Amino acid sequence: MESSPRNLAGRLGSARDRTFVGRHRELSRFRAALNGEPGSAVVLYVHGPGGVGKSTLLRRFETEARDEGRLVVKVDGRFIDPSPLGFEAEAAKSASAEEGVLLIDAFEHCQGLEGWLRERFLPGLPEHTVVVVAGRRPPSTEWSCDLAWSDALEVLPLGPLDDGSAAALLERRGVPSSVHDAVLAFAGGHPLALSLAASVAVADTASANNWEPRPDVIATLLSTLVGELPSRTHRLALETAAHVLTTTEGLLAAVLGEEEAGPMFAWLRGLPFSEYGRHGLFLHDLVREILDRDFRWRDPQGYERMHVRTGHYLLERVRTAPRVEMMNAVRALTYLKRYGPMAPYFQTMEREGDVYDEVLRPEDHETVLRMAAETEGERSVRAVRAWLEDQPESFLMYRSARTGEPVAFMAWLRLTRRCAALDADPVAAAAWEHAERTDPLRPGEHALVSRFMVHPEAYGQVSTVGHLMQLRICADWIRSSGLAWSFIVSPDAGLWRPLMDHLGHQQIFQAPWSGGRTFTAFACDWRVTPLDIWFDRTQPGGLSEPSAPLGAGPTGERPLARADFDAAVRDALRNLHQPDALRANPLTSCRVVAAHAESSGTDPAEALQRVLTDTVNLLTDDPRAVKSHRAVATTYLRRAATQEAAAERLGLPYSTYRRHLSQGLERLCGMLWQRETSALPGTATETGPARAG
Repeated sequence: MESSPRNLAGRLGSARDRTFVGRHRELSRFRAALNGEPGSAVVLYVHGPGGVGKSTLLRRFETEARDEGRLVVKVDGRFIDPSPLGFEAEAAKSASAEEGVLLIDAFEHCQGLEGWLRERFLPGLPEHTVVVVAGRRPPSTEWSCDLAWSDALEVLPLGPLDDGSAAALLERRGVPSSVHDAVLAFAGGHPLALSLAASVAVADTASANNWEPRPDVIATLLSTLVGELPSRTHRLALETAAHVLTTTEGLLAAVLGEEEAGPMFAWLRGLPFSEYGRHGLFLHDLVREILDRDFRWRDPQGYERMHVRTGHYLLERVRTAPRVEMMNAVRALTYLKRYGPMAPYFQTMEREGDVYDEVLRPEDHETVLRMAAETEGERSVRAVRAWLEDQPESFLMYRSARTGEPVAFMAWLRLTRRCAALDADPVAAAAWEHAERTDPLRPGEHALVSRFMVHPEAYGQVSTVGHLMQLRICADWIRSSGLAWSFIVSPDAGLWRPLMDHLGHQQIFQAPWSGGRTFTAFACDWRVTPLDIWFDRTQPGGLSEPSAPLGAGPTGERPLARADFDAAVRDALRNLHQPDALRANPLTSCRVVAAHAESSGTDPAEALQRVLTDTVNLLTDDPRAVKSHRAVATTYLRRAATQEAAAERLGLPYSTYRRHLSQGLERLCGMLWQRETSALPGTATETGPARAG
């Protein structure tokens, strides 16, 4: 469609041209580059804070370049797959034009590609290509340290508009001159704040002569704008766009209905803080944050309805997207988790592009073995070697976008039968035996095991590389046909247990390993918890945790397996004084706890706390268990800071204390298991400790 004043795009472009002010230095440097003037740079690096006008400036650059007959290629860092292949797919046309212009916006979202861009991609472009990179962060010092770039690169820090330009913007936006001083004092030269203030000042003619904004800059303006929206439908459309990574007509239809989606999408496109790229429409970061917080505070029920509807739409996108779009689809779905109780695992994942994944190459086998040796020791090397021989296609290598060198690997195993590699890997073997003992695979089914997630620089911790691994795992949970079991093995159960519980994966065993390390396995039986049920309770990024764990009815119709039960007891003891954590514990749905809650009129967390405390005290009924009772009570009921502190408080050597504690936990679990299962016909009453695989 041609861009002219006769269509919407042309009309929007004309309006933007009329309100464009200032930036004379930046325009001059771009024109010099465009004309190939002596001494001009071929790469302009524009950087500045959010809302300072980087995207507006790039739109002006685009207009001027097109007026000169140049081919313009635009890449938006927010919506590309942040890998070399993903970037090249978006920017491919710039490599074919002798005098093209490549505009890269929102580069901070794929900042990890900076080294690769400088050293590999840009040098391969035609000689007369002009490149503009715009992002929030300044370029790394490696550009200036490389003498080859000294004449080719010019850095343009973008700050607030000067007073004259800011006043000109208000004038062109039709703001009454009587309030210019007040608006300028309020917004300074920040272009986004000026634009929002101008919208309010023009509309609010009743107070034009005494316009006095409240102290908080953007929140007050947005609140006023939201209050003057044409209808409730317009409000919900805007709030939906603020909530998701990108907005499309299809997503709006899922929230607003088919008839409203088209008109509302067109309306959103015309807003002053709205942009759009290949994957849809998006709002400025500051605008979306304030809108989302306001909606959540003002209408919690409506907010959750919108949240769930967008989640279901995005789930379907993950299910049906072509494989090349799969990671972008699951990234958009996972973005919703930043609004729920699992936000700490996801809110820091803004920067991507440093690393990308690909199927393991044969020449990388020794690198994988070296990484395993460095992080987990020779015992893991033997297990990794066995899996490399059995199913090398299940390994993913994570590479530096800059150098292509390996930085991490994941073994995402697919099991359909007992195989020889299990003999070399007792942890994976224990997971397989758990499935066989609890609910074996049926014909056509398989189990997925995340056995190794090895990133030496951030081993076992929250990281961008770990997030990429999680996206891959989540995509396979959703898209796999015939998935019966999934297992996640972690070297740091304390860090990851809340997320695993949230995702319906319950702890099944812990396996001591060499080097003093302990691996913890978490499992989900997908036949007990079908995808739709799992998704409703977890994957949209639920705003609060479910009151009952996945796979268990409110009255415990399906009792936990013994290993799961014992793990839940230990977890509840560790969180005995944290009600929120207790509410998410599987024991809250067990019969013994449910019965106590009903008889006492207390909530499940308080009932579980009381049942555990009473049962610990019952250990004293057996004279042989007095020492065990003291160890358990001191550790959990009296809240010793560490086990070492508990041993000191009891006046015991640490090894003796650990023996008493282990015996006490075994007795406690056995007593609770006997109470839980005594009323269930056909259930074996096992009083000894559960076998960990």
